[in-house]
Amino acid sequence: MSPTNDPAPLSPEAARFTTLRVERQPGEPRIARITLNRPERLNAINQLVPEEIRRAVAIAEADDDVHVIVLAGAGRAFCAGYDLQDFGSGRAEHPCQQEKHPWEPTADYAEMKRYTEDFMSLWRCRKPTIAMVHGVALAGGSDIAMCCDLLVMADDAKIGYPPVRVWGCPTTAMWTYRLGPMRAKQLMFTGDMIDGQRAAEWGLATMSAPAAQLEAATLALARRIAGVPRPHLTMHKMVVNQAMLTMGLEQTQMLATLFDGITRHNPEGLWFRRQAQAHGFKSAVEWRDSGRAIPEGDEARALIAELEKKLAGQ
Repeated sequence: MSPTNDPAPLSPEAARFTTLRVERQPGEPRIARITLNRPERLNAINQLVPEEIRRAVAIAEADDDVHVIVLAGAGRAFCAGYDLQDFGSGRAEHPCQQEKHPWEPTADYAEMKRYTEDFMSLWRCRKPTIAMVHGVALAGGSDIAMCCDLLVMADDAKIGYPPVRVWGCPTTAMWTYRLGPMRAKQLMFTGDMIDGQRAAEWGLATMSAPAAQLEAATLALARRIAGVPRPHLTMHKMVVNQAMLTMGLEQTQMLATLFDGITRHNPEGLWFRRQAQAHGFKSAVEWRDSGRAIPEGDEARALIAELEKKLAGQ
């Protein structure tokens, strides 16, 4: 039977997603394609996305025809991170921002660790995974991309974790393992983003390509991998992953996930949330990313009190 050019679902369960699609790459029976599919929000992460990524990976992993998985984003971007217009500036609490009672760090850790483990399904999967990044892969979006084994970026795509400046810590802790300590510190101290060409130069990305050639470059790599027997791919991936585990990846992720909760609940993190609630998320992000000093300690507490008075009046 000649290959069809229409994408085919991998199983009946593949149709039961709301934030992504999982299907066979058209004409490529050995390549599965997972597409983050919230283009109106730049594929930002809501509370369903992590769990749906894990389930989609499981579907592709269970298909014996599939040798490699490509993860992409629909629309203008790969993933713009957590949907912080809801999580950051919304008035209602969400599972990882407790404010109506004293912060319970173990509950916060459990919720964020679940998200991290869902993203890490891409890393634990027995089959190679490739992130194909266009537009941006920011904050939690960079976590998702770097949980994949390989990363192909458009030359002009941007990747980074701006919330390291305030209100976030990368819970997957992949920056050090992908870049080495010096480059990881540079990006985590500044929150700066780098483009695909720089990411490839630094070894963060496997390669970069002009945006118009990104799909072709990614599929060429996927086809090359797909020709290798599945057991060989599994063994080779396990060897490399075991080296990362021996270097302490799981323990580092535990620390990073705890620290992420602290950054959202200490005075600086609470100031950022109140700034977003009182003046809009865009205002808070502009302050965060401008290089302007971020309020801390007693200054942050004083500003929180002022902002809370303003919110009470609203």
